[in-house]
Amino acid sequence: MPSSYSQHLELPWVEKYRPKKLDDIVGNEETVERLKLIALDGNMPHMILSGLPGIGKTTSIHCLAYELLGPELYHQATMELNASDDRGIDVVRNKIKQFAQTKIQLPAGRHKIIILDEADSMTPGAQQALRRTMEIYSNTTRFAFACNQSSKIIEPLQSRCAILRYNKLSDEQVLQRLLEITKLEDVKYNSEGLQALIFTAEGDMRQAINNLQSTVAGFGFVNDVNVFKIVDQPHPLIIRKILSYCCSKDGQGVDNALQLLDSLWDKGYSAIDIVTSTFKVAKTLPGINEQKRLDMIKEIGFAHMRILEGVSTYLQLCGLYSKLCEL
Repeated sequence: MPSSYSQHLELPWVEKYRPKKLDDIVGNEETVERLKLIALDGNMPHMILSGLPGIGKTTSIHCLAYELLGPELYHQATMELNASDDRGIDVVRNKIKQFAQTKIQLPAGRHKIIILDEADSMTPGAQQALRRTMEIYSNTTRFAFACNQSSKIIEPLQSRCAILRYNKLSDEQVLQRLLEITKLEDVKYNSEGLQALIFTAEGDMRQAINNLQSTVAGFGFVNDVNVFKIVDQPHPLIIRKILSYCCSKDGQGVDNALQLLDSLWDKGYSAIDIVTSTFKVAKTLPGINEQKRLDMIKEIGFAHMRILEGVSTYLQLCGLYSKLCEL
């Protein structure tokens, strides 16, 4: 491994450490086991993989295609269309049909694979046009749809596919992968830095690895302060301090909380950043009973809703923290 950072800037780490085989995929063990059985059997059904961003849906399909077709045929017999490509009715009628009609010598029982990433952003018209294509060419071509919400895929396509759901990755799984990468890249870090990466990624592996690389590029050392500067979120310790002032019994609680809020606001953090961090911290705030935690989350939820509707003012946050002090 080259030691200096500049020498291995060829690929982003997300691509560099993208799993090549189904065995390398982290998390969602049950779903990955099903894919391994399909790889062994060789007969891949049409599939919809749904789940949050950055948890391995597209990677899983590529690994499955690689294992089904082998390294030589993989590039020839797979076609990927992403949300960034035009995927209206014309593309379905021309590009997809053309690929489905192409003759490629494949081993017995293997099929060409068309991967439609971010399929939930395809127009309903284009999805309708796919119905017939999927049926006509199903003996030579199989479709795999990756999407964040399977409900945005029209019912007729859903009924033609096996639906696999992906869950958010656990903190342990993200940590395990980050530790592997820090070892391979010889990254200097402390445990608070890794905790911060996990806290900000919220189960999104891609986000965690990108934030790790950005922190190394920007500061060279991965600690919590550097990570929160990179992801541009308020430090949870400050938010925790604000919430503990809100929960304190002395008469200065609200003044102290608003003083800290002022310091965050002056640094340029937006209302949405502050309220989402407040929610994340409130979920795990120690030393308060369940009922109080639920009341806090309810108030934070109302403020979050109003901010998303466009009322993202400083006053909105002051109102939130004074309500929390009242509780």
